[in-house]
Amino acid sequence: MRPQRQKWFIPLGLLLLPHLLLANIQDASDEMTVISGSNVTLKISNVTHNYKQLAWFYNDNQKIVEQESKGPKYFKSQFKDRVRLGLDHTLFIYNVRKEDSSTYILKVLKESGKEISQYISLKVLDPVPEPVIKIEKIQEESNRCHLKLSCEIEGLSASWYGDSRPFPKEIHSNVLEITVNPQNYSKSYTCQVSNAVSSKNDTVYFTLPCTLARSTGVAWIATWLAVMAPIVPGLLWP
Repeated sequence: MRPQRQKWFIPLGLLLLPHLLLANIQDASDEMTVISGSNVTLKISNVTHNYKQLAWFYNDNQKIVEQESKGPKYFKSQFKDRVRLGLDHTLFIYNVRKEDSSTYILKVLKESGKEISQYISLKVLDPVPEPVIKIEKIQEESNRCHLKLSCEIEGLSASWYGDSRPFPKEIHSNVLEITVNPQNYSKSYTCQVSNAVSSKNDTVYFTLPCTLARSTGVAWIATWLAVMAPIVPGLLWP
């Protein structure tokens, strides 16, 4: 192994004996989920001030910064000009990206020669894209209206709301297909997509079960006209 890594990595033989490592490793269960573009502070408490060396790692193989008596030393990495080691061994990361997601390791070599490793997980998510409701089908039969609405965002499931009330969870998906009548229809249908850091929605409005009023999605109107014209011409605005 290279001399630089000998101070910070456990010999392979010891990896086969995990019970010998319990005295040297402290696992932190801290987890953070943040939005891309934000600034993040990684801090692990109860770190001793009496140490020979201290270093933050992006993973087992990539060291970000090392602290010795002469001050911090930053290593070549994806974090160039985006990290700073602060007081109390805090690691500041600026303008985080999805690829910054990892389990970070703080390794401390104490004066006694004992090495302690602590961990903190960081997950970086992009904000969800703007959803757009598309009408796949709208058909009136015997004073009832059959609606099929779609709201597809790759990798995300949609939640649907009618008149600000959520539909049952069993119909929560990227497609909403329902049959309504004048007594139970909703004046609006909202599709909401979200992840742990952001949420966005689109809404279509109806004046009657099968009569469109307006939509918040501009791109949706062209689709509605193409679908509706051959099916229910009478529903277009006068």
